[in-house]
Amino acid sequence: MRTVRADGTPVYRWDQRPGVPPVRVVPLDPDCEGEHLPPDNRHAHDFWVLAYVERGGAVGLDGKQVELRDGEVHAAAPGEVVAAESVADLTHARAWSVAFTPDAIPSLASISPLTWSHHPLLALFATEARHAVVPEAERPRWQAWLTELDDELRHPERLGSHDTVTAILTRLLVASARLAPSAPIAPDPLVSRVFDEIERTYATKVSAGDLARTLGYTPGHLTTVVRQRTGRTLLDWLTERRLTEARRLLRETDLPLSVISTRTGLTDPGYLVRRFKARYGTTPDRWRREA
Repeated sequence: MRTVRADGTPVYRWDQRPGVPPVRVVPLDPDCEGEHLPPDNRHAHDFWVLAYVERGGAVGLDGKQVELRDGEVHAAAPGEVVAAESVADLTHARAWSVAFTPDAIPSLASISPLTWSHHPLLALFATEARHAVVPEAERPRWQAWLTELDDELRHPERLGSHDTVTAILTRLLVASARLAPSAPIAPDPLVSRVFDEIERTYATKVSAGDLARTLGYTPGHLTTVVRQRTGRTLLDWLTERRLTEARRLLRETDLPLSVISTRTGLTDPGYLVRRFKARYGTTPDRWRREA
């Protein structure tokens, strides 16, 4: 658990493991093992979830019984409250839940995470309804993709498993994006201003407090608002942008950590190592070797 919001809603973070793609697929059905089910309480998370309903049924959502239809695909963006009270009691339904962070896909790992929410691959997450229906003719393909993804994740030792996981996740996101309405919801003006300012200044030694004051807010107030609207704090987003750039420099250059820490606003190599290890579960040097 990353944190608890003021209203008591817990926010869960991604459990990053070195050398393992940040993707997890869970089949949801009456026979599903309870330890793999999502929490039954109202919660939010800092990762992305795509859920596909293979066979419809009833599920408890926010105090109501909701009928899930065959072929529905649902998208839950980071920070969005998921209010499932009885996922463990799915009635006659079978679904798949795919949790991931976009940096599992190389084309998204190489760009700013501040732009992910409006990237074409994640179009379904940017719609107001955040769900669509897969045409009946395409449903066997979805089922095959998810079955294969589940199998590959269970056997990470296979040659090319990481690349296969990335390829299948990309196909799922492309297919879901093609189902999204052509008119996405408008971005939040304040969040856009915050992200623009982070993009402009992250490489300097600017702090979260400096960002807030530049935008005309107190640090406490802006941090609270950003957390309410995105599920993450102002400092989280600033650090995430810096670490994304650090990963790019580690992957694409031979620069020493002292230079990388300077170019990303992370003060010094020791601080870079601590933040990197806390976020990715490994050191920058080890990540560079594996990448």
